[in-house]
Amino acid sequence: MPLRLVQYRLEAGGRAVAAMTDVGPARQLVGVDSVYTLAVEALGAGRSLADLAETRATGEVVDLEIAESEGRLLPPIEHPDPAHLKMTGTGLTHLGSAEGRDKMHKAAAAGAETDSMRMFRMGLEGGKPGADQIGAQPEWFYKGDGSNLTAAGRPLVSPAFALDGGEEPEIAGIYIIDDAGAPRRLGFALANEFSDHVTERGNYLWLAHSKLRAASVGPELRLGALPEDVRGVSRIVRDGATLWEKPFLSGEANMSHSLANLEHHHFKYGLFRRPGDVHIHFYGTATLSFADGVRTQPGDRFEIEAEPFRMALRNTLAVAAPTDVRVTDL
Repeated sequence: MPLRLVQYRLEAGGRAVAAMTDVGPARQLVGVDSVYTLAVEALGAGRSLADLAETRATGEVVDLEIAESEGRLLPPIEHPDPAHLKMTGTGLTHLGSAEGRDKMHKAAAAGAETDSMRMFRMGLEGGKPGADQIGAQPEWFYKGDGSNLTAAGRPLVSPAFALDGGEEPEIAGIYIIDDAGAPRRLGFALANEFSDHVTERGNYLWLAHSKLRAASVGPELRLGALPEDVRGVSRIVRDGATLWEKPFLSGEANMSHSLANLEHHHFKYGLFRRPGDVHIHFYGTATLSFADGVRTQPGDRFEIEAEPFRMALRNTLAVAAPTDVRVTDL
């Protein structure tokens, strides 16, 4: 059974990591206060992360539901220096993912095939190459560094200048770069990639701006392979009632690109292979409430759950206070 790791804060202060499988309670890892330090230790010892975690999962039983209700959950991984955690993603990677994007950009294209649809077709035709082959490169975007990473249960904060704050239910891959500069996959997590779809709709060249937002990941890091067919549910709760709910699909069976192809086209850049860095890479989605005409508002709660994960990812939408940014000469 796949092992899952969850980071959380202790009631008395400090932090800890718990491990659990598909069934049974979660247990605290003895002598471990972060997944990052455990991963570094595993690299140094030449052991798998799961093997090392299992040897430490001898601590007390942890009630993660209480930890969640008390706001003590942490992201499934962090870096001691947030600047060394990179959040990136790929879009138009899922079957059906082009439909909503194409609608946004169709008017500007005056009926012609949009760049989004052409990108999607490239993935359909070449996103799953054979072994040892390189496939079509996907759309790629930058989300920010570790300062944009939000834990489960914490508010997803949209900047005051944003035109929208919409959910994107996804699976994210989590990686660390070893001492030789090779990317090593730690596992997978639920994710809310969270974007400004109104800004993106205004001009597809504003996609980069629309993605520079907070993102939520977790709460659990699922070790081992991702199932081929991932089925989940994304919903928005407003004032205690479900405003919108829709199933979403992920996993390679529902994607136009293989995970290996997405990973290659991210890590082919040397600046993303710096030893010790952590990478959280969002694989994309085909399900958005925005595509169904939903406009979110502060206080809305996003809920994302999927079968391979025991815990749901929940966050409430908030908006930051305006800031006055001025550049002055030094």
